[in-house]
Amino acid sequence: MEEFSEEEKRLLAPFVSNLERPVFVLRNLPEVVKGALFSRYSRSAKSLRRTLLDEFIKNKEIGFDAGSASGGGFEGLVATEKAEAFYDRVLLGYGDDSVAELAGAHIALEGISIIATKVLEDARIGLSPLEKSTRYVYFDQKGADGKWKYYCDAQLEALGGYVETCDLLFETYAKLIPKISKYVSERLGEDEKKGLSERAVEAIVRSKTCDIIRGLLPASTKTNMGFFGNGRAYEYLITKMYADPLPETRALAASMQAELRTTIPSFVKRPDTELGLIMQNYIKETRLDKIGSGFKAEPDAEDVVLVDYERDAEERVVAAALYPFTHSSMATLIQDSRRMTQDQRNKIISSYCGNRINRRHKPGRGFESARYTFDICANFGCYRDIHRHRMLTQQRQQLGCLHGYTLPKEIVDSGHEGEFRNAMEAAKNAWGAMAKTYPHEAQYAVPLAYRIRWQMALSLREAFQFCELRSARQGHIDYRRVAQGMYGEIKRVHPSLARHMKFVDMNDYEFERLEAEKQLDKRIMEMGRK
Repeated sequence: MEEFSEEEKRLLAPFVSNLERPVFVLRNLPEVVKGALFSRYSRSAKSLRRTLLDEFIKNKEIGFDAGSASGGGFEGLVATEKAEAFYDRVLLGYGDDSVAELAGAHIALEGISIIATKVLEDARIGLSPLEKSTRYVYFDQKGADGKWKYYCDAQLEALGGYVETCDLLFETYAKLIPKISKYVSERLGEDEKKGLSERAVEAIVRSKTCDIIRGLLPASTKTNMGFFGNGRAYEYLITKMYADPLPETRALAASMQAELRTTIPSFVKRPDTELGLIMQNYIKETRLDKIGSGFKAEPDAEDVVLVDYERDAEERVVAAALYPFTHSSMATLIQDSRRMTQDQRNKIISSYCGNRINRRHKPGRGFESARYTFDICANFGCYRDIHRHRMLTQQRQQLGCLHGYTLPKEIVDSGHEGEFRNAMEAAKNAWGAMAKTYPHEAQYAVPLAYRIRWQMALSLREAFQFCELRSARQGHIDYRRVAQGMYGEIKRVHPSLARHMKFVDMNDYEFERLEAEKQLDKRIMEMGRK
């Protein structure tokens, strides 16, 4: 290992987790310095610690205060402007945007609409979002101004029926909470409660109540979300948001850019520059709103439709599975696979999958050679849960009331069907009136119970992960049905491949969270003993 003098060790110690081992973590450094350090490191023969020491800590241009570095913190040790200027020169010198992936930031966005969260979460790579759940949290509290918490700007407020509709949806939602909670509590019998803590019972009742009534919440509902992402991803996301047709999204873009400039300013400079404006115009110009509006609307839609798939998926998977373990070309392996008997292919696929003990035992990348395209139509609440799967192709249509809504059976069984339907009809009327002039803004008035159509294109490997994860017992019944339907379609066309999806749960449960809460009780007890 590289030797450092005692003085060098003193200077380095606050910024690395160890001075002796080849694996270590950077700490107490601003994101811009870490980004510049790694980008410089990639073009240097020096070790990272030596690069940090020689080109940053000892570099007067950066602004380290070597005399006080041993304090263990970075605050006050760096002149931010100098560090930014240095990084800009590094970035300019390399001319590679990928260095902007070497530093990131956490950002919180509070009080934004559910509609806006979907635009933010459309980003698939470089960003990790987390959103307030409608499955475990009630949205029944008014704000300090005495109003329900939904997005409403001056334009929306001026549209007849919007405010009244959103108020009705929230009022119905809030009034049904105690009624549905009582119904759920009564349905949770003594056998189910046996051995459960009071905490677990309360959690089961709350989550089931949320699942039943969340469809009443309008897409304008204000929620909170957090992101962690790298600079390159933020730059592209903000640029796209500036080009969005909704004023709320554009305002959020400006707010995000302003806040990220306090942490990673070099990474978010371009969205509102000339280059950024050119990109914004390109995004706007490639929208097909006008062309798309000329196509016939199809109000009737099936839940899960397999639109397209590779007929020779089995041969492709076998060839791709063998490829890393041979010295043959892919073309040759595909031909060899086609000449095999069914039993021979089955044996290779079984060996490649191995003994999967749980769903986290994922099949290899050979399964990415088979792809499926689905047309899904389910309620918007369901879509929100499924939307978080980013490593696949998803495209949604505009939210509206064309495809009807999901009426939970518990709403009917508990005797509150009339209240639910009245709220849904009021929302449909408001949406219809708004959509004639403001089709994008009209989405805000649509409750989560209304169905939306979207496309999902994914590989067989991703289908394993999606179908097994989203069919799990504790999941919401709406997206469990989508996952079960997708599995059923894959099994129909490729039974020899689908049979290795061992952990798809095809059962129905009245209380989805029951077993999960039992397990949580056990873990809490074990922690108490420790």
